Amino acid sequence: MSLAQTNASLTDGESSFLPAAVESLAMQSQALERIADRLGPEFDQAVRLILGCKGRVIVSGMGKSGIVGKKIAATLASTGTPSFYVHPGEAIHGDLGMITADDLILLISHSGETDEILRMMPSLRYFGNRIIGMVGAADTSVGNQADVTLRVDIEREVCPNNLAPTTSALAVMALGDALAVCLIKARDFKPTDFAQFHPGGMLGRRLLSKVSDVMISEDLPIIGPDESVREAVFCMTSGRLGLAIIASAGRLLGILTDGDLRRALIMDPTMMEKEVRNFMTPVPVTINQDAMVSDAEILMRKYKIRALVVTDERDVVSGLLEIFADCRN
Repeated sequence: MSLAQTNASLTDGESSFLPAAVESLAMQSQALERIADRLGPEFDQAVRLILGCKGRVIVSGMGKSGIVGKKIAATLASTGTPSFYVHPGEAIHGDLGMITADDLILLISHSGETDEILRMMPSLRYFGNRIIGMVGAADTSVGNQADVTLRVDIEREVCPNNLAPTTSALAVMALGDALAVCLIKARDFKPTDFAQFHPGGMLGRRLLSKVSDVMISEDLPIIGPDESVREAVFCMTSGRLGLAIIASAGRLLGILTDGDLRRALIMDPTMMEKEVRNFMTPVPVTINQDAMVSDAEILMRKYKIRALVVTDERDVVSGLLEIFADCRN
């Protein structure tokens, strides 16, 4: 069937790719489970080699193995293990000079016989590098020459022709992630450590910023406790945050939210001319201006609120935080 015929068939609703997609995902899931069941002491040896490495972890592989290797190196580097990728073809033409004797080498070859990888190994042995081999079969040249061999055997690729590196690439990536997870735990690598390598965008702002760095501190919707609910509504409308802060001499007394208004109107239709202190929430959820934005986000998710009143150590109002608006990329 031609591509045009296939597209026409799908448009007519005569067939669907969903069964093939579900089968593909199920087969890959089963392959990962089999690899997990076969993990043995060699995995511990690999983790200990990396932990004991005084240099960097150098990852290398050809083709799809190289693409996955780049991802593994990036994950390791961002989680506390200095690492980078070296292309094996470039390595044997000069880039071996990027490698020092203190570096640990992670070589990825599904066949275990990749020519460019094998041509690197005499030089690596000469330099004195320790080598972890990640291969997809027993008794391979790469596996036999490595200090530690991690097997990522699969029964077949999910590719219908059993040719395109699909399941094998996923298996290598998953095992690389497993290494990274174990190293994170072994090093007690915290979110704040992770954030140091991710200062840009939402993630960096959430984990590195203090509330005072991102809060709204001007034109706050503040009203006195003796003002009427009507005035509070005007204040809420102008503030466009769905709440009014009730304060006296700057000190927080409570807040009035849209929800407070609705509930009060049901109980007392004449509330609009009464003092706002009678209807405010007297002990609102607040956060200190020196707290981390990530802590503020946890509070807001816990209490299902979209804005937090920010106070200083004297409980004086210093700002408002809209975490989901402020932490967008």
